[in-house]
Amino acid sequence: MSAKLKHRDLGTRTESLASLMATGDIPSRRPDVAVMAPAKKALAPIVVDHIPAIAAKSRVQRLSIVMPARNESLNLGNLLQEVENVLVGTALEFHEVIVVDDGSNDDTAAIAESHGVRIARHAESLGNGAAVKRGIREAKGDWILLLDGDGQHPPAELPAMIAMAERYDMVVASRGGAGGSLHRNFANRVYSKFASYVSARHIPDLTSGYRLVRADVAKDLVWLLPNTFSYPTTITMSMLRGGWSVGFHPFVVRQRKGKSHVKLFADGSRFFLIILRIATMFSPLRVFLPVSLSVAAAGVLWYAYTWFTQGRFTNMAVLLFGQATLLFALGLIAEQIAALRFQNLSRDERK
Repeated sequence: MSAKLKHRDLGTRTESLASLMATGDIPSRRPDVAVMAPAKKALAPIVVDHIPAIAAKSRVQRLSIVMPARNESLNLGNLLQEVENVLVGTALEFHEVIVVDDGSNDDTAAIAESHGVRIARHAESLGNGAAVKRGIREAKGDWILLLDGDGQHPPAELPAMIAMAERYDMVVASRGGAGGSLHRNFANRVYSKFASYVSARHIPDLTSGYRLVRADVAKDLVWLLPNTFSYPTTITMSMLRGGWSVGFHPFVVRQRKGKSHVKLFADGSRFFLIILRIATMFSPLRVFLPVSLSVAAAGVLWYAYTWFTQGRFTNMAVLLFGQATLLFALGLIAEQIAALRFQNLSRDERK
């Protein structure tokens, strides 16, 4: 077909299409003919002066505050009022305050009732740790704030601790070895150094009772906690050796009204025994290995001494080497038992 005929045919089809469009009768597109869509006009970029940040939902939304108290009528009223004021500003989905009256013989229970909080009572004093365990078992929140009823722990630290809970399973309000009497500060530092070695993690404050912890983890560990003031030691080391993350938030402790119930020497000796118990429970080789190496070193020294002085290998050296081997073997067996215990304590079923 010549170019002239093609031009004439194209002109005829164009005139026919224009005629149909004028009468409103537009032919439908045939299914076998591809029609190219018209090119879209490029849109100019939209400039936004300010995009508001989307606030992520806090990890802590359901909070139970457990407050052990024994004869704290001088401190409890003001402390509960401070807690109420702080909770108003947190805008949590759920919160509750549980005062565990550990056999008080003053107005502690009456003061708690006047503030409308939940009260759990012990007919007689069972110990600060027992009161904390009772509160943990009765808590309904997903997170638990442990707060002593003596007024030394300022509730105003709660928002900062909630912010840290985005990254940690437990947040401990750390005094940094200060705020108390000289002998208590010294003892706390010694305990913290020893616990840091056992857990292989720096612990600035081992005995602080002011802490925010996941409720499911606390309920799993509650059976380990003693009934005395040394429960903070146990829960801190248990969580560190169990593989949970623990953060420390520094704060300044306040002076309490009235007399403290902590007995330095009696409770202090319990701290060391509990550290050893937790160490052998969760990381036995941290205890058995240094003892084994020490006994072995004593055997080497004794063997060298008797060899150079008497020219022989004595029975005492044999006994020391045997004891070192036995201690090391016991450490390995205990380590295997501890690994079996981790299967239960490291579960995360409820989270």
